[in-house]
Parts: sequence; C-alpha cells; structure tokens
Amino acid sequence: MCIGCHGIPGYKATFPEVFQVPMIGGQPAKYIENALQAYKKGDRKHPSMKGIASSLSDQDIADVAAYYAQQAKPN
Repeated sequence: MCIGCHGIPGYKATFPEVFQVPMIGGQPAKYIENALQAYKKGDRKHPSMKGIASSLSDQDIADVAAYYAQQAKPN
C-alpha cells in the first residue's frame, strides 16, 4: 500500500493540495512508527494518511515501520 505513493521518486499528490510525497525506504523504523501513530491519533494532518493509519493495528504499524526501515534509501 505505501509503495504506491512513497516509492515513486518525485511523486506529487494533489489531494488535499499539491505536495511532494517523501520516500520512506531507509528511514528509521521509530520515525515511521511515530509518524503513522501521529496520523492515526490526528496529531499529523493529512486525510489520506489518517485513513490509512487508522486502518492499521499497532502491530501493523510496527511491522510496516520495520519493513521500510530495512529498504534501501533512495538515491
């Protein structure tokens, strides 16, 4: 699910506004986990990310964070 936006170099989303989507491969697991938890709680604002994060259990979030932390950083 994440790779559809966060795995495309230079990808820009247009909802709710135009913005650059960050690559998450190689980011520290704790950073990814904290970001997803913040979206889930509503502390970080983005409708799509809130919806996605809200659908994940705490274990799902930890697993996603661990997976993407092990991926190569983009060039």
